[in-house]
Amino acid sequence: MAHLRVAPTHSNLIRIREALELAREGYEILDKKREVLTTELMHVAHEAAVLQERVWKLLAEAYHALEMARLSMGRERLEWAALSVNETVEVKVKPHSVMGVVIPSVEAHGVPPEMPYGLGNTTVTLDEAVARFRHVLAEIPVLSETMTTVWRLARELQKTQRRVNALQYIFIPQYEETVAFIESALEEREREETFRLKRIKSRVAQPTVGPAMREYEQPYRDIGGGKSPIYRDIGGGKATSREFG
Repeated sequence: MAHLRVAPTHSNLIRIREALELAREGYEILDKKREVLTTELMHVAHEAAVLQERVWKLLAEAYHALEMARLSMGRERLEWAALSVNETVEVKVKPHSVMGVVIPSVEAHGVPPEMPYGLGNTTVTLDEAVARFRHVLAEIPVLSETMTTVWRLARELQKTQRRVNALQYIFIPQYEETVAFIESALEEREREETFRLKRIKSRVAQPTVGPAMREYEQPYRDIGGGKSPIYRDIGGGKATSREFG
């Protein structure tokens, strides 16, 4: 995994370390969320599969009974009987949250009348079809709530899985490589600086290379044969002598 293209400085090292820590915390939270969503989805999906199978079976029986009523009554009379239904079920949807996922709670209030049509132009097959559709109508709110829950949980689980994979396989390794790169560059820079300072210190402490310095005294020549030097005073025209030291 290639590291980020940033300058190897202490400020960038601190910033990348903070980002790495944040990414690790985010990964832990998302991983826990993924586990909860997976458990909840498996539980709800099983309920949805059982409920959907039961509703499909009830619908098949209801449509079969409706077909028998159409055969016994005729299509026109069946449609006139259907027009007599003017009441239906009232449905209320209340949202609630599961791990940040908004899930609807469907509540059905009221039921259609038992027999909204007259008995003169109808048959027993129509009554049976109506009864079967009433059973289906009672199951549809629960089925819609369960199926919507499954769909939203699956979609959220898919998003969470993508984020977990991105953090685990892209961002966290990239931040780790960047931190290692910056630390290595800073250590190399510190070693070079330490070596340079040692060289400078050794040059300052090293003595000057060359011949040893000696103190030379001016040679003394005794030109007087062991006697004190004689100085002549020619100011008065006579020779004089003085002894010094």
